[in-house]
Amino acid sequence: MSGTSADGIDAALLELPGWPALGSGGPTLGALPGGAPRARVVAHTFTPYAPDLRAAVLRAARNEGGPADLAQLHWWLGEALAQAAAPLAADADLIASHGQTVQHHPRPDPSRAWARPATLQLGEAAVIAQRTGRPVVADFRPADLAAGGVGAPLVPFADWALFAQAGTHRALLNLGGIANLTVLSGADPAGVQAFDTGPANCLLDEAAARAGLTHDENGALARAGQVHEPTLAQWLTHPELTQRPPKATGREVWTLSRLSVPASLSVPDLAATATAFTARSVAAALHFLPRRPDEVIVAGGGARNPALLGALAGALGPTPLRTFDDLGWSAQGFTDATREAAAFAFLGYARAQGWPNTLPHTTGAAHSAHAGKWTPAPGAA
Repeated sequence: MSGTSADGIDAALLELPGWPALGSGGPTLGALPGGAPRARVVAHTFTPYAPDLRAAVLRAARNEGGPADLAQLHWWLGEALAQAAAPLAADADLIASHGQTVQHHPRPDPSRAWARPATLQLGEAAVIAQRTGRPVVADFRPADLAAGGVGAPLVPFADWALFAQAGTHRALLNLGGIANLTVLSGADPAGVQAFDTGPANCLLDEAAARAGLTHDENGALARAGQVHEPTLAQWLTHPELTQRPPKATGREVWTLSRLSVPASLSVPDLAATATAFTARSVAAALHFLPRRPDEVIVAGGGARNPALLGALAGALGPTPLRTFDDLGWSAQGFTDATREAAAFAFLGYARAQGWPNTLPHTTGAAHSAHAGKWTPAPGAA
């Protein structure tokens, strides 16, 4: 899994003991234990992108370059994903690869010459299968988009299957490049709500790049600056924030070049403003929910940014902000770093079992999709 931060590849080896057999029709939570995650993350690795690979990914996200560049990047990422999977592949029956999103346009937008919905995740699955000797499920988003959905977020199906618990009403917030929210209301899949709230680290990373950094380590830049209130107020009027779910977004929208940034704003002040904006936009998104969650569980790279967590705690007010450690889920290997990679491992497992693995009411699709394309292991029938 590589998210919109495009900093590298998370690989998680997920063990699913006692799950339903092939052809059973999918998980029934009433028959499964509650309280703890219904899986175990056996191992996790993070492989940073080489600087030239990350630069190529960000160029593709900015729509720079042509078809030849995209074709090269697709295979280059396939090799990188295969290398990241290799240390865990010997113990795996299946590899699920989200790939790297470089463009995601869930709705037509004439102002940007997008005549139809489209999404593009790079990382050739045939390369991963060939290098690891394992079957691969990859390219999950197009099936939902083709069914009329916005193609994201897809992790809510896995969140429900792995973490839902009767009698709880909690939100899982992932702070990657983009912030996305999953609300689990008891064990009923119909009660799951999920959508992208806006930016998380992507604007912060752009601010850090102006200081020659890849990201704002420990929120140091933001803590050295002051929030520029007029800029923050203007950003908070962005129409994406008032659009009701289902909705998904990406770097195509949330980039400093598409926002008004005063030339006089220092890098620390820009980082502080972007941090406050992420926190305020997440808090504002809770107004779309019919009921405020009892707690917000934070994951993703932003969970390791104290400045962002502090701003978020202030913006959420009385709603507690908690971690996977607080819930005891780290005993099963689930942490802010493993959650999304493990989620796509589960989506790949569900696809291999023949189950629909999306929740269409969270994406706006006409029906559940069998998301993910199957690439057999070399030599398999």
